[in-house]
Amino acid sequence: MPTVLRTAAALIIGVLVGSAVNMGIILLGPMLIPPPAGIDMSTAEGLQAGMHLLEPRHFVMPFLAHAFGTLGGALVAALLALAYRHVVAATIGVLFLAGGVAASRMIPAPTWFIALDLIVAYLPMAWLGHRIATTIAPQPPLQSAHQSANALH
Repeated sequence: MPTVLRTAAALIIGVLVGSAVNMGIILLGPMLIPPPAGIDMSTAEGLQAGMHLLEPRHFVMPFLAHAFGTLGGALVAALLALAYRHVVAATIGVLFLAGGVAASRMIPAPTWFIALDLIVAYLPMAWLGHRIATTIAPQPPLQSAHQSANALH
């Protein structure tokens, strides 16, 4: 598979894995830290109506979902990419950061949570995903087409 296709596939798979991790943690959250009675956490309207009743502990699972979703997506994408692993991981971080910015504009949350989430959960986790990927499977240097052709002779 050509490097460009492999990189594109790595990005797509990274987004899918990161999104699945994010959603899994979001769905698990209310089971581990139940919301206050009467709050519908499944809709933006329900969150908006009950936001004043939420305590800091209720923001742990959304933060972990965003952080581990980005980490998992960047890690998988960086492991699958043949070249430019750092760019692939950073792209996952930027895409998830864009989603976090959009969510912070749609779902009202305390300023401290939005700041913490946007600063810590995306780009640093993408960087960490890249670092873990290079530790697990160091990337060999890319050979030029000329070097590859000479190696065949």
